[in-house]
Amino acid sequence: MYKRDYYEVLGVSRDADAEEVKKAYRKLAMMYHPDRNPGDKEAEERFKEASEAYEVLRDLEKRQIYDRFGHEGLAGTGFRGFTGFEDIFSAFGDIFEGFFGFGTRTGRGTRSRQGQSLRYDLELTLEEAFYGKEQEIRFEKWASCDACGGTGIAPGSEPQICVTCQGRGQVVRSQGFFQISTTCPTCRGEGRIITDPCDACAGRGKTRKDRKITVKIPAGVDTGSQLRLQGEGEPGEYGGPPGDLFVMIYVREHDFFKREGNHLLCDIPISFVQAALGGTISVPVLGEEGSQDLVIPSGTQPGEILSLPGFGMPKLQGKRRGNLFVKLTVKIPKKLTAQQKELLETFADTERAKNKSPKDEKTFWQKITKS
Repeated sequence: MYKRDYYEVLGVSRDADAEEVKKAYRKLAMMYHPDRNPGDKEAEERFKEASEAYEVLRDLEKRQIYDRFGHEGLAGTGFRGFTGFEDIFSAFGDIFEGFFGFGTRTGRGTRSRQGQSLRYDLELTLEEAFYGKEQEIRFEKWASCDACGGTGIAPGSEPQICVTCQGRGQVVRSQGFFQISTTCPTCRGEGRIITDPCDACAGRGKTRKDRKITVKIPAGVDTGSQLRLQGEGEPGEYGGPPGDLFVMIYVREHDFFKREGNHLLCDIPISFVQAALGGTISVPVLGEEGSQDLVIPSGTQPGEILSLPGFGMPKLQGKRRGNLFVKLTVKIPKKLTAQQKELLETFADTERAKNKSPKDEKTFWQKITKS
């Protein structure tokens, strides 16, 4: 099914900041809100479309994925938009109450909300990125309080019914043609008041706890790769689903190999004799091979680059590998034995006799002095 560009939907530029995105959505939500357009199917679709666009562009992680890979990239993360109006009101209830006065149209003011997503930065060596690995990570997140079972109430105590809303969690008032339902200011939508909070969690119903999980890292990851662990984020509120944990990958620079995408590059020194005569050298490679023979053609010039196809990094979700590119540097000896010097002088004499005549040499120096 065709989907319009999210920036086009909200009418904002691609570099719009969070406040501009929120303001644009606020305007569209007011225009197409179902309570203002009863029975209007087109308005309902516009309302859902704008809400989906806002859900993506307000979230930094989702927005970065969308900017790079579009709708297909988001589908790969499991994002499917909203299933109905209640999901939208639950996600953006603060906007509707704060600016429009419309509640979630549920019986109570407490609405389910998805928990916040978390981020974990994981550093790997190039070898670990090459092979992939299972990595145990530890992080801290909110969890239900063991002392009160998540109620926030001291053991043996009971909450009191809110006298302002009579336990409904919302107060209703008339405004023009609308019956406006807003969160009760006394109990903040809970419908009850905790008079004796739990000492362990100070009435929050949750405490910070350590979490330890094992993450499977696929071979071929690179700096900027991210793994999404669904449901490992902060717990949801009022029965809402938990958020996700995003593991951000950073691959350290290697002492020998330089990485460019799926390709590797390295510098290998050879002697000037090898460069002139050619030969075969052994090149270190990643993987079970350990090393690979590379044929040096005769007459190789300093800085020339040769390749070993298929000896680079593995491609994510594929069996093929990139290439290894070898840049050759020619070593010039600083000290020569008498025999080496004599041989080189003989070689120089033959080169002069072969390639240059006195006339040629004179012409060369004339060009230099005139330039």
